[in-house]
Amino acid sequence: MSETRRLGRGLEALLGPISREQAEAQGALKELAVSTIGPNPFQPRRDFDPDELKELADSIKASGLLQPVVVRSRPGRSDAPDAGGARYELIAGERRWRAVQTLGWQKIPAVLREVDDRSLLTLALIENLQRADLSPIDEAHGFDRLIREFDLAQSEVAHAVGKDRATVANTLRLLKLPTAVQAMVQERTLTEGHARALLGITDERQLTGLARATVEHGWSVRELESRVRGDPASRRLKSAAKRQGHTQNPEVRRLEDALRDHLKTDVRVTARRRGRGLVTIAYYSNDDLTRLLELILGEPFRG
Repeated sequence: MSETRRLGRGLEALLGPISREQAEAQGALKELAVSTIGPNPFQPRRDFDPDELKELADSIKASGLLQPVVVRSRPGRSDAPDAGGARYELIAGERRWRAVQTLGWQKIPAVLREVDDRSLLTLALIENLQRADLSPIDEAHGFDRLIREFDLAQSEVAHAVGKDRATVANTLRLLKLPTAVQAMVQERTLTEGHARALLGITDERQLTGLARATVEHGWSVRELESRVRGDPASRRLKSAAKRQGHTQNPEVRRLEDALRDHLKTDVRVTARRRGRGLVTIAYYSNDDLTRLLELILGEPFRG
């Protein structure tokens, strides 16, 4: 059974039917003023891509809103007048709610449900996990809030969001990374696999430096893991760099950078007299060597 289907069943089990047709059939569909709805205070997603919101708004403009948003009465505000602030909080559908605001809609189809804070956070996580594009850092913060604010065990969090406990535990470990490295993961310049490899380093400065080098040189997860382990090939290249030191001229550095960008691995150029020298290319597995040979030879290596 796919992860999405499992999560989908969990969402419907907590909220009941939430499609427009089902809500209409049950008499649960309401037209609420957009201004009376506020965001989910437990929303784990911190960034909403403007281009994606525009695409969604264009789709809604062309085809209408096919799925209503789901809201709850705002605690302590259920009887507040429309003009006095938000009377409702979103449970699910924040992207839809934001998109219709850009279209200037005054009202939005909604389904009203009564849920507690724990369910509200869980539902927000589930909805975002279904989209499969929630940042690993946002996901980790969501899991952390469930644990801290509701005193849940990792196994209970895993059950609530339809994941296994090991996945939740590994995701939570990302919060141990320095803030600068978390930002790289948040911005998608560093993958979750890279981030997990970096967790093997205890020195914060070294960890951050390797993270930046990974982004700069486009190292694969395997290549980064090799550097974290301090494999011999990696150490030799570092020693060569120290030997060259400040005497390396700008032309050699530019050549190295060009080769690194093309080969996606570490490369050192040692310039000697009379136009001679060495080009040292690091590889970290048989598969990595095959990849490099194909790039250099321009065809699959059949040696």
